[in-house]
Amino acid sequence: MSGVAPAQRFVGQSVRRVEDRRILTGRGRYIDDMQLPKMLHAVFVRSSVAHGRIVSVDVDAARSMPGVVAVLTALELEGQAYPLSIQPDVPNVERPVFTALASDKVRYVGDPIAVVVAEGRYAAEDARDAIVVDYDPLEAVASIEHAENPERPNLFDDIPSNLLYSEHREFGDVEAAFEGARVVKLTMRPQRVAHVPMECRGGIADYNSGSGDLIYYATTQSPHGLKLGLSGVLAQPAEQVRVITPDVGGAFGQKAGLQREDVALCVASRMLGRPVKWVEDRVENMTSASHARSEILEISAAVDDDGTIRGLDVTMRLDVGAYPVLPFPPSFLGPIVRTMMTGPYHIPALRWANTVYATNKASYGTYRGPWAIETLAREALVDRIARELGLDPLDVRRRNVYTVEEQPTEMVTGPTIEGIRASEALERAAELAGERDFRAAQAKAREEGRLIGLGYSSYIEPAPGPPNLFPSMESGLPPERAYARLEIDGHLTVTTAQAPHGQGHETTLAQVAATEMGIPLEHVRVIHGDTQLTPFSVIGTGGSRAATMASGAALLATRSVKEKVLEIAGHIMEISPSDLEIVDATVRPKGDPAGGMPLANVAGAAYFAAPPGEDAGLRSSSVMHEPPGGWSGGTHACQVEIDPQTGVVEITRYLVVEDCGELINPAIVEGQIRGGIAQGVGIALLENALYDEEANFLAGTFMDYLVPTVMEVPRIEIEHLEGDALHEVNYRGVGEGGTIAAPPAVLNAVADALGGVPITTLPMTPERVLELIDG
Repeated sequence: MSGVAPAQRFVGQSVRRVEDRRILTGRGRYIDDMQLPKMLHAVFVRSSVAHGRIVSVDVDAARSMPGVVAVLTALELEGQAYPLSIQPDVPNVERPVFTALASDKVRYVGDPIAVVVAEGRYAAEDARDAIVVDYDPLEAVASIEHAENPERPNLFDDIPSNLLYSEHREFGDVEAAFEGARVVKLTMRPQRVAHVPMECRGGIADYNSGSGDLIYYATTQSPHGLKLGLSGVLAQPAEQVRVITPDVGGAFGQKAGLQREDVALCVASRMLGRPVKWVEDRVENMTSASHARSEILEISAAVDDDGTIRGLDVTMRLDVGAYPVLPFPPSFLGPIVRTMMTGPYHIPALRWANTVYATNKASYGTYRGPWAIETLAREALVDRIARELGLDPLDVRRRNVYTVEEQPTEMVTGPTIEGIRASEALERAAELAGERDFRAAQAKAREEGRLIGLGYSSYIEPAPGPPNLFPSMESGLPPERAYARLEIDGHLTVTTAQAPHGQGHETTLAQVAATEMGIPLEHVRVIHGDTQLTPFSVIGTGGSRAATMASGAALLATRSVKEKVLEIAGHIMEISPSDLEIVDATVRPKGDPAGGMPLANVAGAAYFAAPPGEDAGLRSSSVMHEPPGGWSGGTHACQVEIDPQTGVVEITRYLVVEDCGELINPAIVEGQIRGGIAQGVGIALLENALYDEEANFLAGTFMDYLVPTVMEVPRIEIEHLEGDALHEVNYRGVGEGGTIAAPPAVLNAVADALGGVPITTLPMTPERVLELIDG
C-alpha cells in the first residue's frame, strides 16, 4: 500500500470486533429498542387462506376498540401509494401489478390485508383479532406442476397464465458435445427454506407534517434502494425521504428490496402525522416473509468414458411465489444460475432453459448464495457420473477442474476465470480428509454393519466476480463509493455505502483504513446506514461485494486523505512529502522516528488555516470498480455416519480448504465460513418451508421448521489458500460460500455412506434416510 509497507498493520490480524462492545453488552440499537415521541404501534391482518377473492373486510369493531387510532385497508391506501410493479420493464417478463395491502384477492397464506395502528402493541393485536375477512375461495396453485396446468386459475387476472418468464440459451457447440457421448442424467429438487434471521423484519415510519420529510428507520440491507423505492411508490420527493438503518440482527438476503409492509407503514405515518412502528414476530416472519431455494433442475451431462464432461443440457423451473420482491424481477435468478452453472470446471458447452412461475406461496427472495442450486446439482452430478462410469468421484473432479496453468481463460458462459486455485483446493482437501485411509476404514465399517461416507463439494463464488461477470448476465454491477475525512483531532471517519447486518464491517473497514493511514485502529470510526450521510448504492450489502468493493473504496479514499496530509505536513516541516510517513498517528521523516509531528497537530493546522467558508481539504471521496479476478472458492469435505436403525445422520468431520485472497480479519472470515456451513447443514438435513396441496403453510414455528443447533453443527476445520494477487485490493468476499458448498458436501457424503444411492431431494431427514436405506 502506497508503495511502502505500513509500520502498523492491522490487516491480517484477528482483532476484536469493534461492534461487539455495544452489541454484546445490550447497548445495540435495533428497531425494537427505539422509542420515538408519540409513537404508535402497528400490526398486520393477514390472510388465512392461500387463494381467494376478498368479499368484505369488517373493521368496524376494531376501529372502536380502546387504544386503536386507525385501521387501514387497501381502500384507505388508494391515492396514498401507487400500485407496485417491476420498474423498469424487463424484456420477456410478465409484470404483475399489486398493492401494498391486498385489495381484490389474497394470493398466499400471510398476504397483508389491513394494518391496525394503536397506542400500544397489545391493543393493536386485540383489534386485529376482531377484524373479520370474508373470502370467496379459489383453487390453489401450490406447485410448479399446478402453475403449468391451464385448468388452474391465474394468480393475476391481467396476466394470461402463471408463467412469468422463459429463457432459452446455448453456449458452445452443444450438439457436438452430445454426439457419441455417454449421457448421465440428474433431476435435483431441493426444498423451500426460510431465512430465519435472529431479528425479524421491522420499521418505524416518522413523517413530519410540518416539513413534509419522511424518516424511515428500517431493518434493510439496502438503505438507498429502499429510499428510491419509497420515493417512487409514495410520490415523495427523494430529498424528503431519509432511510436510516440501525443495528440489524441478520438478513441473509431477506431484508433486501422494498417490502409491502414498508409502504403501508409510511402511508400510515403520513396519514396520522405520528411515528408508526412495526416489528414482525417469528410466526409472521416464517409465514409471510420471503422464502428461497426450491428450484427444480434437470441436467443431462455428455461425458467421455474417462469422466471428461463435454457439455451440459440444463432446464430450471422456478417457483417465485405470489409476488416479486421489488426491485427484483421474476427473471433475476436464472441468469445467475446459468452463468455459474459450470462452476470451477472446464465444461465447453451448455444448453440452458429456464421457466418461472407464480404460485400461492410467500415470495421467493434472495438467500445467502442465491445461485446455490448450480453447485448442489452439479456436485451431485459429478458423483453420479463417477458412479455410472465406475470411477472415483475425486478423479472425475480432477479431470475437469481448472488448473492454475489454464488461467486466465473464460467460462463457456463468458466470465473470465483467473486467480482461482480450484485444483489445489481439491487436492489439499483430499489430503486432509485422508482419502485412502478413509476408504479402508469405510470397507471395515461396512463389514461391521456401520454406514460411513465421505463427500466433496467444489465451488467458486463471485466475490464480487471479474469485471465481465455481470455483463455475462446482461446486467451491471455498480461501483462502490466511500468517503474518508480526517477530523481535527487526527482521527479518521470512513463513510461506507454498505449496510452491515452482523458481518463486522465496522471492524474490517477500520482495519483497512487504519493500516493505510498509519493510525491506531481505535482512531477510525466507520459510518453506515443513513441515506443522508452515506454514498449512494442501490445494492448496499449483498453479493459478497464488501470485502473487495467496500474495502477497496475505503482504502482509496483513505489514501487520498493521507496524501493531502503528507503534502500539508511537508509544507509545515519544510520537507518533501515523499520523504514523510505516518506511523502510530505521527507524521515523521522516513528513518527519523524522533523527528515527527503528531497527526492531530497537522490536522489542526489545516483546519485553522483554512480560509473562512472553505473546507480544510482533509476529506476525499473514492470509487472502486471491479478488479480482475474477484473469485472466492475451494473444496469442502464432509464425513458422516448414519445410524441404520434411526436414519439419523451424524457429521463426524467437516473440513474446508478455501481461497478468499488476503484475509483482513481471519476470525471474521472463519466466522462467516462457519455460519454459512451451519445454514448449509440445516438445509441438507433439517429445514423445510413446507406447503400442502392447498398451499397451506405447515412450518410456521420452530416446532415444525427445524434449524440446526450446536448438536448438529460439527467442529469445522478450515485451511486458507492465498493465490497470487491480481490487484492490490486482494480481499474477496467469503460470506456465501459456506451455504453454497455445504449441502452438496453433506448430500454426497450421505449418498456415499449408502453405497452410492441417488439422492435428489432435500432435506435428508431421518425418515427420508430410512426410505433410502430400505430402497
